[in-house]
Amino acid sequence: MKIAVIIPCRNEVNSIAECIHAIYNSELPNDCSVDLFVVDGKSNDGTIALLEDLKKTYLSLKIVVNEKQLTPFAFNLGIIAGKGCDYFQIIGARQLISTNYLKVAVGTLQKNNAIWCVGGAVENVYLNNEGKIIANAMATSFGMGLGNFRTLDKSDYVDTVGTPMYPAWVFQKIGYFDEELVRNQDDDFNYRVLQAEGKIFFNADISLKYYVRGDYKGLWMQFYQYGYWKVYVNKKHKAVTTIRQLVPPMFTLYMLILIASPFISFDFFKIFSIPFILYLLISIYFSLKITKEDSEIRFIKVFQTFPILHVSYGLGYLKGILHFILLRKKPSDKQKRLSR
Repeated sequence: MKIAVIIPCRNEVNSIAECIHAIYNSELPNDCSVDLFVVDGKSNDGTIALLEDLKKTYLSLKIVVNEKQLTPFAFNLGIIAGKGCDYFQIIGARQLISTNYLKVAVGTLQKNNAIWCVGGAVENVYLNNEGKIIANAMATSFGMGLGNFRTLDKSDYVDTVGTPMYPAWVFQKIGYFDEELVRNQDDDFNYRVLQAEGKIFFNADISLKYYVRGDYKGLWMQFYQYGYWKVYVNKKHKAVTTIRQLVPPMFTLYMLILIASPFISFDFFKIFSIPFILYLLISIYFSLKITKEDSEIRFIKVFQTFPILHVSYGLGYLKGILHFILLRKKPSDKQKRLSR
């Protein structure tokens, strides 16, 4: 039995070695080996030289060149390179899997053939203070919505996971990742898993450390793109893939109307502002909860993170509706440039 581990990578000289060491230090099922494919998007920061040096230690480490430099191409190139392997594990270049991750993930898939995908919990390691604040806000149900795997602490079935393992036959059954999707390609693929009556399982017994480097400008663009590309996924499938995705655009549309409402009627504005007051109260509650757990985090910083998450996603979603549904346009070239 063989596991293909795929690492999409570009300019990760500071983190890729630790990521690879963690993989090769993993526990494995009996009679199992690992082939590791680092799919590199033409790094120019010394990553390639480091990988060539690591190949002297890890003989099953292979470098695959990703000429397109985009994530879905990296996924598919890794799958093609790992042809003949039994399981495929996708890991980010700034992620360190727990020693039991591969063994338990394979065991989960073997025990239940109805599970087509399994992933674990994320433990954030912060590279700067803003990253810490952003990650804490995203770890709340208010920040990311109910049912999001980032907010779970118990094993359960979910609609997607962040660091997935798949049996090889899943790709034979439903195809590869959609290379047209610069963002949300994993959501799209996992939606196809669910549509084919497969199940996705979040296993709280496995985890990974993720190095978070955050800034608010990057966060805004990242979630704007998530919202924008989500509409494209919906149009592709002719369905809303999750209900929680509708909340940010509805809130953003509400805010736009609220801003204009005083010019319509001040009495209408007073009544219409009640949901906004409720939003502020919930934001205050979760901000206080986070700052109470970590006294080094400033309340105002957490408080401002929630509307950034929600409004940026909402505006991107509304722009996606305009582009893809109303104007029937193709994705904007600007939104094909990744923000991280």
